[in-house]
Amino acid sequence: MSEPQRLADAAKSEWEPNFETVGDPHQEIAEQCKERGWLELFVNRKTAFITNTDERLSHPKGYFQPGVLGIDSNKRILYRWRSVPTRANIGGASERPTASYVYTKLAESLEQTDSNMDALLDNEPELDSKGRPFPVFVALLISNGWFIRPVPFLLTNSNLSALQRLKRAARRIPVFLALWIAAFLILPTNWVATAAIAYGIWLIPIVIMIRKGLQHIGEPETN
Repeated sequence: MSEPQRLADAAKSEWEPNFETVGDPHQEIAEQCKERGWLELFVNRKTAFITNTDERLSHPKGYFQPGVLGIDSNKRILYRWRSVPTRANIGGASERPTASYVYTKLAESLEQTDSNMDALLDNEPELDSKGRPFPVFVALLISNGWFIRPVPFLLTNSNLSALQRLKRAARRIPVFLALWIAAFLILPTNWVATAAIAYGIWLIPIVIMIRKGLQHIGEPETN
């Protein structure tokens, strides 16, 4: 993980994997994988949105995108995949290979005992989820901040899990829209329309900031 060890430990506590989690804020492990030609991860150095939300987060070299690397005792690469961040997958925040798919690929490679060839980079894995449209993602971030400011779904800013906070933010959106509709029905239209326009103008720089903060790689690269 790109975060310090204490946040890697927090992730392990929430996700409950059956393996150790290691914090790598200086990207030493990622650099070793790159230097050995095993796997090169994309790195997003635009971290202001996240660090401004929670100063406890530290990404001195930016944060690296997810990747999966499987090697055997002879250092033969059995499987490798890396996230190609785009706006479609929320800058790399969604779309991971499923565990069963990766397990199958590893097993297939292990069965090839007469081969010393490294596995190619997998660009079309079976994914566990789909990204959300950018407008929906922005709406969820702003809803998570009570429609005052965007708040990312970080491990450090709530006692709830990311999925619980995501569902909570999604439930707030129809309520927020219903309040606007009620305001138009009850209050003078000119007042509400002016307020709506002002709110929309206020949101423009926020949307631009979020868009710039999401890493977007135009075309997937291959090794």
